[in-house]
Amino acid sequence: MTPTLTIGRYTVPFPLIQGGMGVRISGGNLAGHVARCGGIGLIATAGIGLNSPHYDGSNFFTSDPLALADEIRKAYAIAPDGVVGTNCMVAVTNYDEMVRASCAAGAKIIVSGAGLPLNLPELTADWPEVALVPIVSSVKAAELIVRKWQRYGRLPDAVVVEDPDTAGGHLGEKMENIGSGAYDQYATVRGVKQYLRDVFQAEVPVIAAGGIWDREDLLYALAQGADGVQMASRFVCTEECDADDAFKQAYLDCGKEDIGLVMSPAGLPGRALIGNIEAVRERDINLDVHCPSGCLKKCTYKSGQERFCIVHALDRAQRGDVETGLVFCGTNAWRADRITTVREIFEELFQVSLDPVSARTSELHA
Repeated sequence: MTPTLTIGRYTVPFPLIQGGMGVRISGGNLAGHVARCGGIGLIATAGIGLNSPHYDGSNFFTSDPLALADEIRKAYAIAPDGVVGTNCMVAVTNYDEMVRASCAAGAKIIVSGAGLPLNLPELTADWPEVALVPIVSSVKAAELIVRKWQRYGRLPDAVVVEDPDTAGGHLGEKMENIGSGAYDQYATVRGVKQYLRDVFQAEVPVIAAGGIWDREDLLYALAQGADGVQMASRFVCTEECDADDAFKQAYLDCGKEDIGLVMSPAGLPGRALIGNIEAVRERDINLDVHCPSGCLKKCTYKSGQERFCIVHALDRAQRGDVETGLVFCGTNAWRADRITTVREIFEELFQVSLDPVSARTSELHA
């Protein structure tokens, strides 16, 4: 029997966080169904106003918090008693606002990466019940965050350790170090846990992220010292995922060789389907697209039209344009072979039978 997972004030039946995927790949529908099944569902906040009724083509920053509130309400309509949180990228211009908007709208957990969330406790001071979870790829990064958070009298409620060799989307490692074979994710998991024990006598859950696909991966992560797993790509090819069917089909059609690294205009490496990267770039250059939204604090496209406009490339893919849209994915995306449901994934991972009505009542198979 797999253990439960407690992060801050919240306990879920299964040790699983559904990773945040933007733009609007993990919206309220996916996050709500994951929470309903007994995991933690995350809504990705980056660019969430795009493809929402609030966006008129010119009000990017106004639409984001309004659309986020809509998605959080949608998730809780699906899972009234579930644990729903958000993923907030440090690299985005409106990071502070989206953290506060998450709390105000009822997010129970904030998971934050794509940079070091050094001021997260300050931003959430008015919502002490919200659990705070940084994403790191090294013990050193965890130490930096914890030392800064001590000024606010706060420790992380959990830490996500993301493997840059396998995870999708933006990665917290230099391009030249990814895939070198030098990174040991579970040594990092154990190192973060030991640091928090030794220095603070604190038992803080550490979550393994990147490359987790099936029950074997889950059990291996737990055996190696992780308290739970974060999974993202596995949930794309579900009926409940908020992406267009064409986005899901891109996962179903891809092979190992189609997945690779790109350099994001945010200055971070990212893992995606790479076959159309030149088309993504050419689309913006041919149309002479200048920065339409100012979504990132630092962006090579905003400053000099280098690479491409990433938030709108992700938005196009979410809507179904997989020719000129950017499709982020982890290294295991090629393993998707059918459209399934969130409930079926939980049943396979945890060897349980979930009530199709409540989805939270479970019994172990005999």
